[in-house]
Amino acid sequence: MWIGTLGMPTDALEDTEQKQNIEDTLATEHDMLTVFCSDKDFDGHYSHFCKQILWPVFHYQIPDNPKSKAYEDHSWQFYVNVNQAFADKIVANWKRGDVVWVHDYHLLLVPNMVRKKLPEAKIGFFLHVPFPSSEVFRCLAVRKQLLEGMLGANLVGFQIREYNRHFLQTCSRILSVEATPEGLQLEDRFVDVVNQAIGIDPVSLALHREKSEVMRWLDILQERYKGKKLIVARDKLDHVRGVRQKLLSYELFLNKYPEWREHTVLIQVALSSSEKSDLDATVSDIVTRVNSSWANLAYQPVVYLKQDIDYAQYLALLTIADALMITSQREGMNLTSHEYLFCQDGKIYPEKKYGSLILSEFTGTSSLFNGNELTVNPWDYRQCADAIKQALEMNEDEKKTRWENLYRAVSLHTGAHWFSEFLSRLDRAYETQHKRDQTAVPRLSVPVVTDKYNLSKRRLFILDYEGTLVNWGPVNQIIPVSPQRTLDVLNELLLDERNSVYVMSGRLPEELDRVFQRVPNLGLIAENGCFLRDHGSTEWEEMADTSQIKNWKRSVKNILTYYLERTPGAELEERRCSLIFHFGNAEDFESASRLAADCTSHVNDACESQRVHAVLLDSCIIVEPADWTKSTAAQQVFDRLKSHLAPDGQHKDAVDFMMVVGDGREDEKVFKWANLLGDVGTVREVVTVSLGSRSTEASATLTQGVSGVLTFLQRLAGTGLGQATA
Repeated sequence: MWIGTLGMPTDALEDTEQKQNIEDTLATEHDMLTVFCSDKDFDGHYSHFCKQILWPVFHYQIPDNPKSKAYEDHSWQFYVNVNQAFADKIVANWKRGDVVWVHDYHLLLVPNMVRKKLPEAKIGFFLHVPFPSSEVFRCLAVRKQLLEGMLGANLVGFQIREYNRHFLQTCSRILSVEATPEGLQLEDRFVDVVNQAIGIDPVSLALHREKSEVMRWLDILQERYKGKKLIVARDKLDHVRGVRQKLLSYELFLNKYPEWREHTVLIQVALSSSEKSDLDATVSDIVTRVNSSWANLAYQPVVYLKQDIDYAQYLALLTIADALMITSQREGMNLTSHEYLFCQDGKIYPEKKYGSLILSEFTGTSSLFNGNELTVNPWDYRQCADAIKQALEMNEDEKKTRWENLYRAVSLHTGAHWFSEFLSRLDRAYETQHKRDQTAVPRLSVPVVTDKYNLSKRRLFILDYEGTLVNWGPVNQIIPVSPQRTLDVLNELLLDERNSVYVMSGRLPEELDRVFQRVPNLGLIAENGCFLRDHGSTEWEEMADTSQIKNWKRSVKNILTYYLERTPGAELEERRCSLIFHFGNAEDFESASRLAADCTSHVNDACESQRVHAVLLDSCIIVEPADWTKSTAAQQVFDRLKSHLAPDGQHKDAVDFMMVVGDGREDEKVFKWANLLGDVGTVREVVTVSLGSRSTEASATLTQGVSGVLTFLQRLAGTGLGQATA
């Protein structure tokens, strides 16, 4: 069911029978629900906030020039009103099981507005235009509200990976939320973020191509431009589409390569735009100058149509072209290029096929084509002119090879594929998030787990330290010893030779040696997976690559030092494999929090290639390697147990019972890893337990905190020993 406005003034229809008739007809005959809003709201929303603020910013053009009225009116409130009208219409008609899919920058606030009224709704959001870098997006006065609006969705989708990455970085920087490659971890839930390129409908396009009107126009164009090479283009006449740059490049091409004069024609179709500017006059002046320089009675180098053409003419033009030229300064995708490639298969017009594609590197489509197009920078007129020459002079074999590769990409990324893939991803995201929701994760069943424990022969415990076995928190607080009860419980577990126990922590190896010196045979994981001490051993093994750590530390230290100098009261702690920027004691905590968000984004942007990840927590930033985590250390432990404890007559598996307990965000990867071992049957019984209040990958929760964990482990140790004695 489609929900939208009529796209026209509707105040005059208020309280009339005609309005009701329109609404009823659209609902009953077309499955469409109509959103009515005042003409003032509609105009302020679309003509002002969308077109004068959001559209320019998303296309890297900040509206701050004197002619812009963007910040002089109250268009933000109009934007809110229209978004609320859409949300209210959705809420009023929603039924359990429905999927809500919100589209584009006009409705950024709708997902969160719906989420507030319908917490259980399955909501997807897709942005069709580019998402700019955080440096540009942060210029918006209402940046937080827009991001929070989008994050009401279960799944946020973008055209390509670049826009996806910009969104994650912007949310991390502005909202101070944790960004992962899969999405964003909010306080109470996770939001998946994906990129899925949209495409065309080849079936519909093929049917339209075969119509007689298309053939008629092909004959007309063939006769009109016989013996000429045709470069075609169809763009909206605004600053983003690069029409001016294209014409200047073509002018340079004719100047630079005089042999092509009288042999090539640029046909530029320019669609009217709501944007009022002097661009129209500028473009017309360039067209006049080019034509006056080289036109004659039989030849016109530029055919400039300042109007749209019907679909049959458009398809005929794409079919007969020798090259399509797109010089957009920014564009979400560019489906004209997809339609062009489809029309160049030679089936309708064998005389012209496998035409070249000249494509701006700033279109989303460019990232799909793997260099088989002729990529250009629209501001580099010389490069664009040379690309025109290359396109026109390319030999048939190269043209065919490039076209086949491009056509394959277009055939893969169709509109139908985009539609079905996004919805299937939304289903998976919703299901996964629902499972991870704290209210959906069951409480730990002590009797059930105890029975599984007693039936097992080889057990592996992986237990977090801070917040799970002890109440102490930050790793920069030195602790001399652990509470006696914690040590006693661990020793009791280890009395049973069927148990292997590992404790994982963010602390240094020497700290853990001191803390657990009275617990022999205990395995330890230090610095969140960078160091491992096997159970029964006293030697630490460094898991991380020392030289790689040194390299990224040099880069990251410079960045952290820059922010440290600007944050009085903050301090920088260097550990073996990580760096921690503590700002909890900063003189101005609010200012320090803003700088910390910038710092986190800066590190993740600048050092991504060095496989390092910065995570912003409540009062510190932890910078640690991406390749060595608690989960990689846990995998190493499991692999070693498998090699040491091979199956025998009494034991079918190296480990038949695994329990992972933790409370922090770094423990979630271990939960996910352990659950997967259980799902595929590698370990017969897997129990993952979270103490946190956030959404979790764990299969159970325990609400009694550290005391509850120790009591439970003590009970297991007692029953296991009793059974062994018996």
